[in-house]
Amino acid sequence: MRALIQRASYGAVSVNGETIGEIGQGMVILLGVTGSDTEADSIWLAAKIAGLRVFEDERGAMNLSLLETGGQALVIPQFTLYGDARRGRRPSFTEAAPPDVAEPLFEHFCAELQQLGLPVARGRFRAHMLVQIHNDGPVTLMVDSAVSRRGSSKPASG
Repeated sequence: MRALIQRASYGAVSVNGETIGEIGQGMVILLGVTGSDTEADSIWLAAKIAGLRVFEDERGAMNLSLLETGGQALVIPQFTLYGDARRGRRPSFTEAAPPDVAEPLFEHFCAELQQLGLPVARGRFRAHMLVQIHNDGPVTLMVDSAVSRRGSSKPASG
């Protein structure tokens, strides 16, 4: 499972001209799922993202997490995060999980964030979405659960 996260002062997603999700200060999370991902990946990734210290404290240092700031999450399904553009000019998406596999894991990830106490807005699976992101900083990070499979199964604390 792969997430491109952006610290945001505002985020919104619309489908067919209707806003279906909107947040204030928090994170916009573009979430991709690959065929080897499991619920364990979504649990690890949700905990990792919720605890990442990417928000500024009173001294201006990135020392606070989404949980500590009371921020919100806007999660957008994004199969193109598994696009491979190494050959040719058209990306291949063979590493992305098929929708019937990816959607339940997307929903599980969102539920995990909510269980951690975060307000979660979400995009719509299999829909053409327009996403607004007011990237604050800008701060943008890629977090991949495959890294956790090679190392510790728990997010590092502190």
